[in-house]
Amino acid sequence: MNAVFAECGKQFYVQAGDTVRLDYRDANPGDKVEFDRVLLVSDGNGSVAVGRPYVAGAKVVATVVGDARGKKIHVGFYKRRKNFRKHKGHRQTYTEVKVDSINY
Repeated sequence: MNAVFAECGKQFYVQAGDTVRLDYRDANPGDKVEFDRVLLVSDGNGSVAVGRPYVAGAKVVATVVGDARGKKIHVGFYKRRKNFRKHKGHRQTYTEVKVDSINY
């Protein structure tokens, strides 16, 4: 069974067993989370349910794996002819969840 759900302003295409990186949320590893804003559900045999905007009664159940940080992004600033240079770095924090089941 496959599903598309919306979370954090993004859409994720998942099936049971997939791991998804979401924007950081305050959750402990092992916690269960449910996503009820499901946009599409497919059983893999050609039967597809499309929501308007969401599929009624469908939800994606997942378990929080843990928090992590992404690759470092380097940002540089400079002003021409002023001998001004400045560098910053940023690492985005995200929460990783593993999809347990898709209920429909």
